[in-house]
Amino acid sequence: MDKIIVTVLLIIAGITTAFAVFNSVYPAVERSGQSISSAADDISNRITTRIEIIQAGATNTSVDVWVKNVASSRIIGIEGSTIFFYGEQGEISTIPFGNEASPPPYWSYQLEGNNTQWSQTVLNRITIHPAGLLQPGVYKFQISLWNGVSAETSFSLK
Repeated sequence: MDKIIVTVLLIIAGITTAFAVFNSVYPAVERSGQSISSAADDISNRITTRIEIIQAGATNTSVDVWVKNVASSRIIGIEGSTIFFYGEQGEISTIPFGNEASPPPYWSYQLEGNNTQWSQTVLNRITIHPAGLLQPGVYKFQISLWNGVSAETSFSLK
């Protein structure tokens, strides 16, 4: 009879241990599966997003850059993009998104051709409104979308 009681207690202890191990390991496996799925979605998004700067030019009071969506997917969240503007003597600044009511410096955009979405082949005219007058020299413009895809170009103001 003693052997039966010990065997039953060992079986109960084994089942309890198995449940404890399962309850601690399963959530970690579930989280890692979700992380892998999320990372795959991010990589897919980056692969299907591409932009190309077509033209850039400036006057003393503004900079216009035409950026084309050359990928197969629509680009969303344009306002969340980061604009870097490099001036003379290595000056660099990020320019916040804004509108006419915003104090300079700010940038705004206009999708060309009465488009409401930045779809494939649509040009996006990005305008930088600097805080002061731009001086003659070489400038560099860089746009980085919310997902890290970026493009850059240099241009000169005479």
